[in-house]
Amino acid sequence: MTTIPAGTWVEIEQVVLTPEQRAPGIPADTAATPLMLWVDGFLDADARLGEKVAIRTLIGRRLVGRLVRVNPGYTHSFGETVPELLTIGTPHEPATPEATR
Repeated sequence: MTTIPAGTWVEIEQVVLTPEQRAPGIPADTAATPLMLWVDGFLDADARLGEKVAIRTLIGRRLVGRLVRVNPGYTHSFGETVPELLTIGTPHEPATPEATR
């Protein structure tokens, strides 16, 4: 396994709440799952994937967690385009009976 040098941009994961610590009254499938946190930051010391490490975030917070990714990117999206939303608030917005009241 490759050693990742200190100062590398990485992602860690941390267990915030174990299933036993979750609030009562939440759905059973949620209650059976730990509440997880993923944070990006700069690695404090050389490490390998899967090891417990410390990072320093962009705003200077120091956090400890399990090293899961090197040079993480963004993979989220806001889904498919909804054509009906594209013209809201523009001159191209179609007039509706409700808008003329």
